[in-house]
This record gives sequence, C-alpha cells and structure tokens, in this order.
Amino acid sequence: MAQGKFKKAKLPAAIQKKQNKKNSPAFTRRSNAPIQPKKNKFNENQKIKHVITKNVNKSVEHELRGRATEGNINLSKAQEAVAKHHQSLPSTSTVSSSAAPSEA
Repeated sequence: MAQGKFKKAKLPAAIQKKQNKKNSPAFTRRSNAPIQPKKNKFNENQKIKHVITKNVNKSVEHELRGRATEGNINLSKAQEAVAKHHQSLPSTSTVSSSAAPSEA
C-alpha cells in the first residue's frame, strides 16, 4: 500500500442509518410532480387579474346584448292592437299643451 492513503473502514449499520436519516430531505418529491414556481405572489396577482377581467367581460357582454335587443320588443297581440289604436288617434294632448303656453 502506498504511503499516505488510508483505507476507509465501514461503519456499523446502526451508525450508517443515523447518518442517512440526517442527510435525507424532510419530504420526498414525486418524480412526476409539476415544478412549483418560486414566487407565488405573481401567481396570486395573475389570479386576481383573471377574475377581474372575467367579471368585466361578463358585464360588458351583458350590456352589449341588452343594447342589441333593446329595439326588438316582443308584444302580445293585445298590446299590438293597443299600439295600433294609439297610433291611429290624433294626438290631442300635444295640440292642447302647445296652445296653453301661448295663451298665458
């Protein structure tokens, strides 16, 4: 044997187990687990922004749909008949209201 080199002696099994426990991590990681981001605050901000934009988009879409269907009013047959009747009558209320201020 060359001088200056020492032969490593095997430690007893009980001591080896203790050393392995000290060096092992606190938890074991699954091999197929996704890698978690290092900074969770960015994820939290993204989630908040996503919820806000989702709500804004819903409200804008609801408003646009309301405006699009605003001109289309579905009337029943009775309501249509009343509307036709009022259109055929001369509007006396506008004539009397316009005459009243000229007299005063």
